[in-house]
Amino acid sequence: MLSFSKDIDILKYEPSLFGELHLRSQVVTKGNGGEINGTEFTISQADFNNDYVSAGMVIYLQSTDGALDGAFEIVSVDSEMTLTVSVLRADTEQTPIAPTQAENINYYICTYLPQSNEILFELTQRFELKPGSMESGFDAENIIEPETLKQCSVYGTLAIAFMMLAWDAGRDKENLWAKHKHYQQLFEKARQRAKVSIDCGSDGISDITYSGASARLKRD
Repeated sequence: MLSFSKDIDILKYEPSLFGELHLRSQVVTKGNGGEINGTEFTISQADFNNDYVSAGMVIYLQSTDGALDGAFEIVSVDSEMTLTVSVLRADTEQTPIAPTQAENINYYICTYLPQSNEILFELTQRFELKPGSMESGFDAENIIEPETLKQCSVYGTLAIAFMMLAWDAGRDKENLWAKHKHYQQLFEKARQRAKVSIDCGSDGISDITYSGASARLKRD
């Protein structure tokens, strides 16, 4: 488990972080000459596997004629040169939704996984689990329903991302700092509300619960 949230979760809140405000230092791959056919995006001379592209990331696509311009879900990596992509869905269990068909597409993939990994470390430290608390006998994999921490992870990741952007002298610092503070407050409130159930025996049954508002684990 690398994080409690994915880039597509960030996309639901702040699509500009994959467009005009994307962190150029965190673009894992980019190129031009791509083509969309249904939900299939194909680009020659690419190696998505070698670039560690994975499902749950976000790709920005812009055709030279302007017919296609936006951020889309990466549903799956089908080969080193082919991705299944989709218009943002309400539920990842839904059938992928095809973007506008286009060719001569410029693309880049920017990821915020480094920031969400930092939030995973912070949350597991708070909940006395590995990797945040290395002396613990349990880790994030022992959480029965890690999805309960998704919103908390999204807020924390957004807070870090906007803080990084605010340090860029060429941007609107006041607005970016306001965004950082807003999401930091949401993160702290979500962390206080969070309750985590731990399975100590690998039987899928909760043995210990942890409340973000308390300072200790409690056995059920």
